[in-house]
Amino acid sequence: MTAPLTPPPPPSDPSSHQAWQVPPPYGAGGSGSLYEQDGPGMKTELREAAVITVAVALGGALLGVLWWWLAPHVPLVGDIVEKRWVVYLKDSEGEQAVGVDGTFTLLGLAFGAVTAFVVFLLRRRGGVPLVVALGVGGLLGSLLAWRVGIWLGPAQDVLAHAKSVGKGVTFSAPLKLGAKGALLAWPLGALLVHLGLTGLFGPRDPEVPYGMGPGPYGAKPSV
Repeated sequence: MTAPLTPPPPPSDPSSHQAWQVPPPYGAGGSGSLYEQDGPGMKTELREAAVITVAVALGGALLGVLWWWLAPHVPLVGDIVEKRWVVYLKDSEGEQAVGVDGTFTLLGLAFGAVTAFVVFLLRRRGGVPLVVALGVGGLLGSLLAWRVGIWLGPAQDVLAHAKSVGKGVTFSAPLKLGAKGALLAWPLGALLVHLGLTGLFGPRDPEVPYGMGPGPYGAKPSV
């Protein structure tokens, strides 16, 4: 009896070794990649952020005009005591000084919301440079508004003002921002509104179907 012959191995199919192919990694170029890099480069983002910072900061001039126009006036009265001029509040229990700070705060929040909305409409993608530009521009705009309001308001030398109007005549005190924290109303309002708009209406990352992504479980059979 002869031993049974060993059957020959089956012919190898070169295509069988390539039956499963792993797609190129995320962000790889080529026509077959699932993803493509999009969006402006870092230089473009920094350039846009610089423009937004300057534009937002210049809006502080308008805020300063509105603050000077809408803020309540603090009444003062001049008098002569022992041959010396003194100035005191006409209404010691009045809340006009608080109203001055409150007006600036409310205007700052409104300007922050408007600037954030306009910037979001112009550029919906967001990004760190854009957020920093909104914050820095809002802070610079608040500082500019503060100085513009003081410049437009009544004279800073209250004794000279009292002498010019006369004894016992009521005049307005110069604009003064007692609560310096009001300067943060604009940048904080802008950041919060822009964050909300981006979260609600901003672009979404594309969802990758199961079995289409990179990795051993994302391998996809070749056709």
